[in-house]
Amino acid sequence: MTDRPKPEFRSNYMHFQTMTTRWMDNDVYRHMNNTTYYSFFDTLVCQYLIERGALDVEKSPVIGLVAETTCRFFKSIAFPSKVNAGLRIGHQGNSSIRYDIGLFKDDENIASAQGHFVHVYVDRANGRPVTLPDAVKLAVAPLHMMAVKSAAAE
Repeated sequence: MTDRPKPEFRSNYMHFQTMTTRWMDNDVYRHMNNTTYYSFFDTLVCQYLIERGALDVEKSPVIGLVAETTCRFFKSIAFPSKVNAGLRIGHQGNSSIRYDIGLFKDDENIASAQGHFVHVYVDRANGRPVTLPDAVKLAVAPLHMMAVKSAAAE
């Protein structure tokens, strides 16, 4: 059995976007429902690509489809909270990218949740994997880290 990963620090992420929780994000246990965390992941990655001209949701001939996703929960987030979503590249292949994401509640320095999305880039028309477009490679270049700092202390 492997050790459970520890929450990471904000400094482990290259880009941040601030989002807010909504009343409807809370579940019956009065914390943010787990599906909402994935919604933040998806919004962060897609908005990043759209703002850098690497994705046009209606016209791009190549699109990224989620092939794998995971989320580890460390501390609850609930409405009303500000979520600072951190983004970096965990791995870049020939036709796929693993986007690593950390969600930080309000001004906290240690992730409340972290995980990843693996996008496989495919031809929109036929759904077959393709080599990463230059526009995507250029957009994600600033998200690469040479080495990730150690996880937060227990």
